[in-house]
Amino acid sequence: AGFVPEPRLPEFSRLAPYNKPYKVKGKTYTPLASAIGYKATGIASWYGGESGNRTASGARFRPRELTAAHKTLPIPSIVRVTHLKTGRSVNVLVNDRGPFKSNRLIDLSQGAAERIGMRGMAEVSVEYIGESVN
Repeated sequence: AGFVPEPRLPEFSRLAPYNKPYKVKGKTYTPLASAIGYKATGIASWYGGESGNRTASGARFRPRELTAAHKTLPIPSIVRVTHLKTGRSVNVLVNDRGPFKSNRLIDLSQGAAERIGMRGMAEVSVEYIGESVN
């Protein structure tokens, strides 16, 4: 695999359509006004088959990039995802909405999932780290 650059944070806009409340399958989700202090533990899944489709932020989805989908974190934001079994972590750019299964916390790109040794689903911690990618 070639060099994968760390995610960079694009311009944030609270007024952007992807940061307004939205409805999926009859449930309303309200994105957070700020992710400062956000930390959660839950189940991560990964996706890769949607290559080339547009994310909620309007960017093309590329499975090899270090990106993620989250239901309520502001877009864009950078979070550190740590695989609790392997202890490996990766910094990802949240640029999409989902996963819309009740037991899932975050959906990682295939590249991000591989970086932390994840196959299928895994228990992870997700922590907002803002614009820092170190």
